[in-house]
Amino acid sequence: MKVNLKNGIGDLLFGMKQKDVEAILGKPNKQFLDDDNNVIYLYNNQKLRLTFYEDENFRLGYIITSNPEATVLDKKVIGKNIDDVKKSLPIKDWDTEDFDSTTNHFNESNWLIFQTEFEQVIRIELGAIINDNDEIEWKFK
Repeated sequence: MKVNLKNGIGDLLFGMKQKDVEAILGKPNKQFLDDDNNVIYLYNNQKLRLTFYEDENFRLGYIITSNPEATVLDKKVIGKNIDDVKKSLPIKDWDTEDFDSTTNHFNESNWLIFQTEFEQVIRIELGAIINDNDEIEWKFK
């Protein structure tokens, strides 16, 4: 499962509607609304959580995965030491934020988060890019 920075993951592109995603992955294992009325799809086998933003006409805008086969720039990262992961990637600008036992390592230019626990990457979060005009750059038209 390839993380396509700024675009999506695998065959999924930011901007897809629920029907587009379902054409690729089928019906989700679970679907619910979050506190902001965004639609959340969960796919157990792929270890994917997909967010369709209510205020953007329910377009796919955020992806979370803990799939051990997920790659970022052709490197597997789940279960790997965060320092080793960061050294192996050409991305050098990281902000960190601690939450109890986990730490988020965030790169804004790619809207990429590696969440770690015990210094190992446990999940990848990827968001659609917001441009200088405060508009989302949709990849799926």
